[in-house]
Order: sequence, then C-alpha cells, then structure tokens
Amino acid sequence: QVRLVESGGGLVQPGGSLRLSCAASGSIGSIGTMGWYRQAPGKQRELVAVITRGDSTNYADSVKGRFTISRDNAKNTVYLEMNSLKPDDTAVYYCNMWISRGNYWGQGTQVTVSS
Repeated sequence: QVRLVESGGGLVQPGGSLRLSCAASGSIGSIGTMGWYRQAPGKQRELVAVITRGDSTNYADSVKGRFTISRDNAKNTVYLEMNSLKPDDTAVYYCNMWISRGNYWGQGTQVTVSS
C-alpha cells in the first residue's frame, strides 16, 4: 500500500513564502513523475508544477518565476517552494506521484494567502 503525506501548508501574508513537502511511503518501487496540483473553492483542480525522474520541470504560467518544484529520490519526497505568494494562490494543494505504474494522490494541504 502506497501513502503520500503532505506538509507545510498554512496561512501566509501576500508576498510571503511557504514550502510544501510530500513524502511517499509503503510498497514503493520506482517513482516517475511527481507533481503538485491545487484546487480553489468552486474551481477545478489544476496543475501547478511537475518534475520528471530526469528533473525536467513544467509550471503553470500563473506560478512561473515564483514557485520551484524539486525532488529527493533518496527520500521519496517532492517539494514545492512558493515565493511572492498572492491571494489567488489560496487553495488546497495536492501532491501526485506515478509509482510503479500506479497513480497516487496525497490528502491535500491548505494554503491560505491573506492579510
């Protein structure tokens, strides 16, 4: 059984920073692409950033230059460094991983950007 556990969400003022982490545990073989998605109230879940096993990255236009995705394969962990946060970044953030041909989601962590 594979489990993804996220951490690092919270309340931050506009212009602030947060770092999200997501660690995989359980029967883990090879981990392929890792990613972060988010869902704001009343909106569909959307891609934030993804990183391949070869460290190629892709970002949503709305976060380019402000967010950075990275991974530590030894720790089965993906990170999302978020800077210059805006109120529009408020959402539940979910990590996603392809593990041994299966696709897995974390439980989500709330990020609220507000003064």
